Amino acid sequence: MTSTFPNISISTERLVLRPFEDLDTESFTEMMNDELVTAWTSVPQPYTEADARAWITELAPAERTEGHGIVFAVSEFLTQRLVGIVRLQHTDWRVRSSEISYVVAPWARGEGYASEAALATAQWLFQDQKFERLELRTAADNTASQQVAQKIGCISEGVLRGAWIARARTDSGEWIDVRTDLIIWSLLPEDLEGVGDQPADGFTSFGDWN
Repeated sequence: MTSTFPNISISTERLVLRPFEDLDTESFTEMMNDELVTAWTSVPQPYTEADARAWITELAPAERTEGHGIVFAVSEFLTQRLVGIVRLQHTDWRVRSSEISYVVAPWARGEGYASEAALATAQWLFQDQKFERLELRTAADNTASQQVAQKIGCISEGVLRGAWIARARTDSGEWIDVRTDLIIWSLLPEDLEGVGDQPADGFTSFGDWN
């Protein structure tokens, strides 16, 4: 029998982490076409509404039902505007471990939404789901995402050399692939003690999207 996460929503002071809805399609498409998202993730470029609909209606729900993890759309509590996404993937139910990744929309950066959403997910994973380990991978030059990792209490465990393909703009405006290192971070339940309140936002290396 495949283990799965419950189909739930998580609330914080400012945010709601919930399943994606059809109404998110336009906002999600716009967010995933942002240049920083393109640079640090492996999402299709350009990211079309068809890509967004496939993710919202098929791929994201399958993450949960097939036992691989869970995907949360992150929205502002007051406005309901889509802030970003948090994803748990590569879940090992025997080890009780999962890997977290996240993206924040351009308009919502600098507000601490990434760390708030990631921390809420970690607390839920450890306290409600009784998991024992959370992993995070950030590209070596992605300092914003590294700040989020540090903000929520993650410990750097080492570097995977040449383990990721990021993207960069050429002088002519074209996107090219650039190989980069990945920094491996981990979070254990005891690491959540003393987590600070300084805002940070970032992008992790989203893989296996489509």
